[in-house]
Order: sequence, then structure tokens, then C-alpha cells
Amino acid sequence: MIDEAVRAVRARTRFVPDVAIILGTGLGRLADEVAVETRIPYGEIPGFPLSTVESHAGELLVGTLAGRRVVAMRGRFHCYEGYTPQQIGLPVRVLERLGARTLLVSNACGGMHPLWSPGDLMLIADHINLLGSNPLVGPNDDRHGPRFPDMSEAYDAGLRALARAVALERGITLREGVYVAVTGPNLETRAEYRMLRALGADVVGMSTVPEVITAVHTGMKVLGVSIITDQCLPDALAPASVEQIIAVARAAEPALTALVGGVLERLN
Repeated sequence: MIDEAVRAVRARTRFVPDVAIILGTGLGRLADEVAVETRIPYGEIPGFPLSTVESHAGELLVGTLAGRRVVAMRGRFHCYEGYTPQQIGLPVRVLERLGARTLLVSNACGGMHPLWSPGDLMLIADHINLLGSNPLVGPNDDRHGPRFPDMSEAYDAGLRALARAVALERGITLREGVYVAVTGPNLETRAEYRMLRALGADVVGMSTVPEVITAVHTGMKVLGVSIITDQCLPDALAPASVEQIIAVARAAEPALTALVGGVLERLN
């Protein structure tokens, strides 16, 4: 399936990207900054799931951003849509086979740190996988990666240092912490937020982890950035809506665009 998907993309473009980007909920407008050479709907790529969530356009963009050759997924997939972690991870393997050696992944998330606010960006330092499964479950093909990949530095330290330097230079508020992935699609209860915070998580979301595990398995370097879209403080919890979450994510996009652009400009 990976070979078929790569052939389908290669039939449309010979462009070889350096960096892959995955854009999550409410973050599709970052793709407007890409000078697009080729645009391919997911439905035209064998094996690619289809995005079913509002604000996920469902297309692969190939072009340049901040002087770098990039391939960007405008929209991602989630376990709550009925996809397996293996299906969610497959596009990452395709992006790596196309030539990308670095993955920049973004998402919208709920903030559980009491001193952080909606609209803040958070650099992902580590994650907790509570999805109940893993994209590496099943037979391992050693050509794609090792049976037991090390995850002690899933989010590359050099890329994180670069992101911190860019944020400082450009006056961008950038938190740093732990992302926990849950299945969803419902938002969490007060008791669940207390549990997740006690486990050591700063933010909670329903994506990202399958893609990151797959990327590390293939040998890619990963940088992850979350936009905190709502506060999830159990003792002061207010109802949240998807519309509010998307609105906050879109309002924070200029900061995310500036951060990603600065990182791309400085990549070796």
C-alpha cells in the first residue's frame, strides 16, 4: 500500500520534499503560506484515509514554504473516526518515502496547566499514549524500521531548541510540556482531567501520537507544536464547543505560522 501511494504521488509530481508538515484542527490556513507546486486530494492516493472532520480539507500539498521544499497534509485522521493507528500512520510512511526526513506536526488541544491560556502555543517535549493501541502493532517490516524503536527522545531536542530560539527572537509565547492522546471524540469529564493531570500531562488531544510513533520508527526527526484552544481545569470547567475551539486555533495561526517559518528558515 505504501508503494502504491508513493507511485500515485510520483505520477503527479517529481518534487522531492525535505520536510513534512501535518496540520490539525483549525490549522489549515497555514497551508495558504505554501507556494503550491502540486495539490492532490486524499481520495486520489491509494491507502490514504479520508478526513471526515470539520476544518480538515483532506489534501496533500507539495511546494515550498520559507524557502524549504515541503509536503503538507492539510487535514489528518483520528481513531474516533474509525481509523486504526496503522491507517493513521501510513501517510507518514509515504511522506518519508517521498524524501522528507523531518516531520513538523501541529494540533489543537485542551490545556490542563493552570498558568497557561487559550491561544498559547506549546512545544511538545514528550507524550503519553492513552489511545489503547499503537501503529506498530502487528508484523514488523525491518525495511521500514526496527521492531522495538527507542522513544526516549521522540521529539528531537535540536529542533525544540531551534523552536525556542525562534520564539524568543520573534516574541512568541511558547510553552513546553507533555501532550496526552485520548481516543475521544467526547471531551473529558472533570475526573478524567484530574487523572490526566496527575499522570503528568499538560495538554490533552485526540491525535498526533500515532503519526509521531510512526515517524520515529522510520527514523524521521520530529517537532510537535500544540495550540491550546480551551482551558480544562476541573474545578473551573466551562462547556466547550468545536466552533470555539476552531476559532481560537485560527486566531493563533499567525503565531504558529511565524514559528514554523522561522524553524524552516534555520534548518540545516
